[in-house]
Amino acid sequence: MAALAIGAALAQTGSLWQQIGERLTANALKADVSFLASDALEGRGTPSKGLDIAAEYIAAEFRRAGLEPAGDDGYFQTASFESVTPNAEGLEFTLEIGGHSLKASSIGVQAGAALDLKHAGAIKIVDGDFALPPEQVKGKVLLVESSRLVPILANSEAALVVVLRAAAPATSRTSQLKEASVAMAPMLTVTDAAIRATVAAAPAGPMEGAVSVHVPAPTATPVKLRNVAGILRGSDPLLKDTFVVLTAHYDHLGIRRQGDIFNGANDDASGTASVIEIAGTLGGVAARPRRSILFLALFGEELGELGSQYYAKHPIVPLAKTIADINLEQLGRTDESGEGEKLGQFNLTGFDFTNLAAILQPYAKQAGVKVVKDEAKSDAYFMRSDNAAFAQVGVPSTTLSVTYAFSDYHKPGDKWPKLDYENMAGVDRAIALAAFGLADGTEEPRWNAENRKTEAYRKAREK
Repeated sequence: MAALAIGAALAQTGSLWQQIGERLTANALKADVSFLASDALEGRGTPSKGLDIAAEYIAAEFRRAGLEPAGDDGYFQTASFESVTPNAEGLEFTLEIGGHSLKASSIGVQAGAALDLKHAGAIKIVDGDFALPPEQVKGKVLLVESSRLVPILANSEAALVVVLRAAAPATSRTSQLKEASVAMAPMLTVTDAAIRATVAAAPAGPMEGAVSVHVPAPTATPVKLRNVAGILRGSDPLLKDTFVVLTAHYDHLGIRRQGDIFNGANDDASGTASVIEIAGTLGGVAARPRRSILFLALFGEELGELGSQYYAKHPIVPLAKTIADINLEQLGRTDESGEGEKLGQFNLTGFDFTNLAAILQPYAKQAGVKVVKDEAKSDAYFMRSDNAAFAQVGVPSTTLSVTYAFSDYHKPGDKWPKLDYENMAGVDRAIALAAFGLADGTEEPRWNAENRKTEAYRKAREK
């Protein structure tokens, strides 16, 4: 039945494909990327004036496309955040174990509220083995050796998260953004060799020792951030209230080091420009798919998927009626590091996690573009972009890209003249046709029940 449905939908897209080819051009993409990745926007850091200008530009383009405003303020979904600057004065950390008291002399404080603990229980968390139930973590001090676990543990009910590292500036302070209404556990970095060696020698799980700590109150400054959202309304009376979501993050790294501007042309002005031009293209053709398409540009991906995580907690359209998220990243560069040119194709992360690849492939084939699986990177990159937030709440999702790694990734050299706009236009035409076909079809994407890696996502979908 699914093959028949896709075949019927393809038969209806012949004229649409011609219109897409005429409307979605390399020059239009170049115009978008060259502005978003210009020095004038100063790298679109979160938060920054450049990020705000980018948001206004995207909203103007959604308005030009005729999309329905979908935010609480026109095209903007506003989010109240705080920039939290820790106070290191009087900061103390002591590990008490085996009759010894080890007091840290080098502590970095990252974020969180004021905290005073005396002889609190501690748990050693091993990377890849965080399986303790919430009731065992609540109120405890979590000791970890991998900073990759911090985004997950920060949202637990732990009293404190401590990262043990080999080197860090003594008593350093790092400001962090957090949703204003959400409490986060304080986070410290401890580099003392004796403490690190003691914890390394202990088995994973609850430790025999205890922790005493004093974290002074931080300074919090209100920050307003914005996702940009517009809807192309579907045509079917029964299906128009169900949605395909097309996302990309419009932020990058801002100004860093000695005043270097990290322009973020491929990462991810290319994805943002693609969302803009696909919206304009599908908004300008005569046909409308049966379902609606939500076009969504997200803030703060570079700081831990802040915009998509916010959306997942505050969805504009019901998650239960969102059939898929197609996230767009790094569509402009074709030079995969160490692998040569990648032309006329796009990757899917979590290729085997859902049936999205099978649904999209016939439309891409009609557009002359290959849908490929990178065996080494497909699964590894699944949780490294904004599709992850949708997956965590059960929405079948993936990130489409031309490259996973390119020579200027997160470097000042990621500039707009280096993108292959002709190839990008070809890929985007395929994505536009596939997005229309997905929204026009009756088949809903689903998680692959035979893949054990999808269990958490399937359970979230069931809820």
